[in-house]
Amino acid sequence: MASTSQPLRGKRACKKIFWAVFPHACFILSLVIYAFLGALMFSHIEGNRKVNLSEEYRKFLQSLWYISRNLSDNMTANEEAFREKIHALLNTAERDWFVNPKDIWTFFGSLFFCCTVFTTVGYGNTYPVTRIGKYLCMLYALFGIPLMFLVLTDMGDILATVLSKSYNEFRKLQTKVLASKFCAGFTCNKRDELKSRAQSKIVINEPLTIMEVLKSQAGVKRKTVKYRNVEIFEMLIARESEHRKPARNKSIERWSSCPELARGKTMSRVMENFDKIGQQLEKLDVPIVLMVLIIFVYISCAAAILPKWEKRLDFQEAFYFCFITLTTIGFGDTQLEHPKFFLFCSLYIIIGMEIVFIAFKLGQERLIGLYKQVISFCGEKKVPSKEIYPK
Repeated sequence: MASTSQPLRGKRACKKIFWAVFPHACFILSLVIYAFLGALMFSHIEGNRKVNLSEEYRKFLQSLWYISRNLSDNMTANEEAFREKIHALLNTAERDWFVNPKDIWTFFGSLFFCCTVFTTVGYGNTYPVTRIGKYLCMLYALFGIPLMFLVLTDMGDILATVLSKSYNEFRKLQTKVLASKFCAGFTCNKRDELKSRAQSKIVINEPLTIMEVLKSQAGVKRKTVKYRNVEIFEMLIARESEHRKPARNKSIERWSSCPELARGKTMSRVMENFDKIGQQLEKLDVPIVLMVLIIFVYISCAAAILPKWEKRLDFQEAFYFCFITLTTIGFGDTQLEHPKFFLFCSLYIIIGMEIVFIAFKLGQERLIGLYKQVISFCGEKKVPSKEIYPK
């Protein structure tokens, strides 16, 4: 009997874990599919467009040929004037004159562009040129940005839970260490006295009634009537909850015996998981200094790895690029030479944006609390009333 119940328990545990993870996996999978569909769409539209050489391009070539023809062998005297002419001419040039669209709008390049769209980073070095591409980009961002914020909120709950539990465990460990140091100052007699007091407490067993327990405890007689009533009320609640446990087990057996009811209960739990999105993020209460430290370490780790394949970036430039990216500023002044590493960059951007989002939310709550303290402090100050003197 026990051998058959163990596989059933294992299957129930697996189903419970599956339905608990299902909402989170559903959001992430939807975002991944949305990004892949956008990459296919933009790579087909923008990558296959025809580049029409305009009249401005011909004028650019004629000006460049004219400047190069007038160059003399002795360039030292006209070096400054030549530099100004070339600089002014290059400012009129367009990127489409020298770059093949298929080289930019590959599948990986388009996928990286889609990630910059719905994450609202928008570097600006890759953008749609065709009219239909611009319209589809607006439509793509209109649905992609809310989906991205939903994923950020959902994943923010997971990070908030991990941070809260880690911080609470750290505080518990800290209190245990302080308590052990404090208890080390006590003498052995004091410890023996505390142990004897702890062992002298009477354990409430099921056959005993409430009146027998109260008569057996000598400390109850010394207390006032108010505290005795409170203890009696608490004992009655504890006894009532003990009697209700078998009924709860029977209800569980009914759910398990009827598959339709069990399936309905499972679906209701899944719906509750969808409704609970964002609740753990609201309950997060950790020091803002800790979040700033986590952001600094997170950006520093990526800034140390990024120059391994981006040879033009050093640690400081990579740190600046990661900070501008995670805060969704995205100037576009720093460009990546290897967009095929978009998988790492996209995953890094999503997780980093969640951490920055949590930090900004904590900072917002602290700022609101500061405003409340300032307003309450100003309100507590008594305004001096004007004294009315008789004429």
